[in-house]
Amino acid sequence: MGNLQLLIDFHVNAKRQGPGSDLDTAKALSLIPIACESKLQIADIGCGSGAQTLVLAKELQADITAVDLFPEFLEKLTERAKASGLEGKIKTLEASMEELPFENESLDIIWSEGAIYNMGFENGVKNWKKFLKPNGYLAVSEITWLSESRPKEIEDHWNSEYPEICTASTKFSVLERNGFSPVGYFILPESSWIEEYYNPIENRFDKFLNDHQHSEAAKELISIEKEEIRLYKKYKDYLSYGFYIAKKL
Repeated sequence: MGNLQLLIDFHVNAKRQGPGSDLDTAKALSLIPIACESKLQIADIGCGSGAQTLVLAKELQADITAVDLFPEFLEKLTERAKASGLEGKIKTLEASMEELPFENESLDIIWSEGAIYNMGFENGVKNWKKFLKPNGYLAVSEITWLSESRPKEIEDHWNSEYPEICTASTKFSVLERNGFSPVGYFILPESSWIEEYYNPIENRFDKFLNDHQHSEAAKELISIEKEEIRLYKKYKDYLSYGFYIAKKL
């Protein structure tokens, strides 16, 4: 089993593939004025197994297209949508976020929690804008510095992992110069990292290692996950996910 397949196997049965919560999704949704309208067209890009997709489907009168590159996650979302009685509101689409098949100006809202970093924040903002209708909304969560000054260990780590990490003010500048007007912003609380994401990860360690016969690749994956958790817990005052909501001008 390759490293990518191992990563999918580790995360596919999880409720979430990144920090966040149902409350965070609902809070971001409350900042979008058109959310009360009916028959909205929404794309949830990089949806994973779709925890936030299900919240959107429960809260909105909308047709939602849930997009992910990996069919394993879309299958889980389909199972959960059926179990929740929401399958009629959600259509899944296996596609790259860099090669989306939507028609220009066809979407009211583009949603993406913890996924836009895969193509880079500015690249995503630029490329997805054309799919939004005039006055449509973009709602994305993105790793964000909470201070202009950080300890060297965490700064070096994230500059290596994702050079586009920066403060919220810089992210808003990216949105503004690409034709968006900021509407709202908040940072994810510690509980969205620990209780919603890292605690479930830690609970899966032993089973995952047993399932993969304690292979070197499996042990390396667990080691990487443990280091990420250690760094977050040590430096949580300096970074979080920021949730950005912006309107297309």
